[in-house]
Amino acid sequence: MRPVLYTFFLLPVAYAMEMGEMEPPKEFHPINAGSKTFHWILSLALLLILPSISAVLAVADRFHWSLPLQYISAAYCIFESLFLDFPDNKDNHENKTSKGTSWFLSLAYVVTIFIGTLINGSNLVINKFYPHLASKSTQQSSRLYIFGFKCYRALSIIAVLTGWVRVCMSVIALFGFCYDSHTGQCIAHGIMGTSFVFYGFLYTMLLIVPWIRKHPNPARSQEFYDSTLMTVWGIVNTFTEHRWGQMWNHGDYQHTAMGIIWWGGGLVGMWQTRNQNRRSFIPALLLVFTGWAMSEHNQHSVVSTKVHAMFGLILMGAGFSRIIEISFLLWDKTCGSENGGKIYSFQYFPPFCLVASGILFMGATEEQINLIEDLAADHSSYIMVLVAAAFVTYLWMQVLLAFYLRLVGYDEDGELNAFNMEYERTAAEEFELSDLSDNENELGQERENGPVES
Repeated sequence: MRPVLYTFFLLPVAYAMEMGEMEPPKEFHPINAGSKTFHWILSLALLLILPSISAVLAVADRFHWSLPLQYISAAYCIFESLFLDFPDNKDNHENKTSKGTSWFLSLAYVVTIFIGTLINGSNLVINKFYPHLASKSTQQSSRLYIFGFKCYRALSIIAVLTGWVRVCMSVIALFGFCYDSHTGQCIAHGIMGTSFVFYGFLYTMLLIVPWIRKHPNPARSQEFYDSTLMTVWGIVNTFTEHRWGQMWNHGDYQHTAMGIIWWGGGLVGMWQTRNQNRRSFIPALLLVFTGWAMSEHNQHSVVSTKVHAMFGLILMGAGFSRIIEISFLLWDKTCGSENGGKIYSFQYFPPFCLVASGILFMGATEEQINLIEDLAADHSSYIMVLVAAAFVTYLWMQVLLAFYLRLVGYDEDGELNAFNMEYERTAAEEFELSDLSDNENELGQERENGPVES
């Protein structure tokens, strides 16, 4: 994760340089590095970590706990948008894209909290100006509640994704990256790197959540959806990386070729997995070819070439390990159908490789590599810090998923824990006693007044 990289590597170095403990680099002179570092860490905690916890609470139907956490994040986000900036060293202002992301996140929190208070009945606007909406029939209120709760959960997840973008954009704004000719490269690295990280989270979720892993007969295997997304992305990449009528350059050839192989292989994967629960190695093989191509890209410096090569190797590792998992570990079966839903330790390797490759790619832009060279750091140190950030990110993903399972009362094996088993048993007994009491009252009324008409 690029933000973690700057927190643990670049910003502390910048702070040390400001305090006179290190000689400044050739072209990097940070201003107020200590306060900027604290500001960024605070943003990381309140705009990404805390919202991810509140999103898990919302998905687990604990929105009474989720809403207060979102109040904290919303208050900080609005305060930051109004009074705090991430100014660069050029004109001492935050760029418009980063600031716009902050305002968008503030608006998203306002809408999320509005819907959350509407669900729990504490919305001041509805209760004061539209009280008739709160006094609808039970059936209408139930439908409104279900729709509002779905919107609330979706907005909670959107707030986390926007918080990720905000934390990344703040670092870009702070260091003055991605201006002029570097903008396109930054966008490409940010989108593709984030996609691999999200891809790793999706695989981790499919692996850890037991009722997904143990689903006996899914309508389509995971590879069908992977192939579909790869086909769509390949088509878009084929026709957007080069503008018609302009001269072709080295980057145009590379990215267009990558798009062609993705939609070509993606179509094969969709065909092979068109039937129910059919597995395929095609999406994993596309990762192997993509990683190989990235590792062969010649860059403008040795450090950049080494970082891209490591990114390619790790992505190839994700593809090869996924093929081994599908073909030789599970023998083309789903995880739950072959071994009772048990998770093999090897199965954690492919999603970690995806997360690590995504973070390496996010940290491989030209300006970041130039900064590393100015700081007199070699490629091995930089790569180890990036992989360390990947470990932290992967750990946080697993913690959030384990927290979700804990909230809904299950463990990773899909078994109810003791507390929730006792809770469900007590609830069932109370329900049975309530039914018995209601039946006795109805019998008493029949004895006194005759049969009760339905």
